[in-house]
Amino acid sequence: MSKKPSIPKGTRDFNAEEVAKRSYIMEAIKEQFQLYGFQPIETPSFENSETLMGKYGDEGDRLIFRILNSGEYLSKINEEEYRSKSESALTPKISEKALRYDLTVPFARYVVQHQNDIEFPFKRYQIQPVWRADRPQKGRFREFYQCDADVVGSKSLLQEVEFVQLYDAVFTTLNLRGVTIKINNRKVLSGIAEVIGAKDKLIDFTVALDKLDKIGEEKVKEEMRSKGISEDGITKLQPLFSLSGDFGAQVESLKSILSSSEIGLKGIEELEFINTAISNLKLKTAKLQLDVTLARGLDYYTGAIFEVAPPEGVKMGSIGGGGRYDDLTGIFGLKDMSGVGISFGLDRIYLVLEELNLFPETITEATKVLFISFGAHEAMTSLQAVSKLRENGIKAELYPDAVTSGKQMKKQMTHANRRNIPFVVLVGEEELKSETYSLKNMATGEQQKLKFEDLLKSLQ
Repeated sequence: MSKKPSIPKGTRDFNAEEVAKRSYIMEAIKEQFQLYGFQPIETPSFENSETLMGKYGDEGDRLIFRILNSGEYLSKINEEEYRSKSESALTPKISEKALRYDLTVPFARYVVQHQNDIEFPFKRYQIQPVWRADRPQKGRFREFYQCDADVVGSKSLLQEVEFVQLYDAVFTTLNLRGVTIKINNRKVLSGIAEVIGAKDKLIDFTVALDKLDKIGEEKVKEEMRSKGISEDGITKLQPLFSLSGDFGAQVESLKSILSSSEIGLKGIEELEFINTAISNLKLKTAKLQLDVTLARGLDYYTGAIFEVAPPEGVKMGSIGGGGRYDDLTGIFGLKDMSGVGISFGLDRIYLVLEELNLFPETITEATKVLFISFGAHEAMTSLQAVSKLRENGIKAELYPDAVTSGKQMKKQMTHANRRNIPFVVLVGEEELKSETYSLKNMATGEQQKLKFEDLLKSLQ
């Protein structure tokens, strides 16, 4: 007995309706990207391992899908190396490539590789799939699309302001009102680490802090202790766990905590600039919120950090995120190239729109009219009409098999119903003689004979 086919965990098939809904989201995002002046690029699905490894921190590195070398890859391994079973020693020799983990690091590689052909500041957008060897769960997949927009070659904070506006514009277009654009600054986190005496443990500190909303205050403190952060340092963090009030009130509290940290106060200054600009420009449907626990444990962020939460009441992780990375291209040899970017989580946005019933009904419309096939002569007349309807932008098709019995007729009508095709056209002997078309409304059962011009008007 043959084994039932399946797909890997964390991946999905998409039917026609799902593809239409996903395309609706991507087109809405793409439209705003282009309105804001971003240009499209694409990069390969896989990169050289050295391009990706070491760019996302230890946790990120563990989630990168490695690709085995083709051919007899084990032949390059000597007996001693094989017996050692050392993953760090063996992996580089049997796997030189990996599926991309995100679109940002490949973009940095692209910028460095094509720097002589790029006009800076360079604004690019990219909508492509990425892969992560994560544990599959609701809203978290091993293969998913990211929709990124980045600017490189400018240190201006006006870029961050524009990205907040871009988030607001996209979610307003999708009618997803009430999202929260959370913002923090890596310099603020560096300042806090400095104040609590954990400057050398910044990554451990931020990775733990980033989990506050998932595991709670006590668990975060436990993780910090396990990473060697002192009890005195954790005590100094206490005001951080109880920050309250609006953006301005939280900033004032942070100023007192970070009064002795130059880098921390610089981060506060950047946050204040962005908040003041957005307060003056106004957002349409989103709200900007300071979240000092927002860390996004990725090594490359150096300034602003963004994360977008869905409207209140929707149980879903972030639906977007990003930040400033002043030295990302430096790892590929291009120094002093500041960048900032954001990403939209297509798959999670899809689930949120589905849960809130925000997809327009029209986006899933496929064929509008199906011509019933009665025979070769009738089929040719029907195909001529189908072609003219298509030229006028009407989705039309002819059923390929001819009606030979009442059973066949019922089969074709059932086919139209199952595919939610709203209209059916019959062209039989009588219609051929009178040069008319019998149009049937599948919802009401109403049927009328029309000349082609009237048929066209009825379907437009």
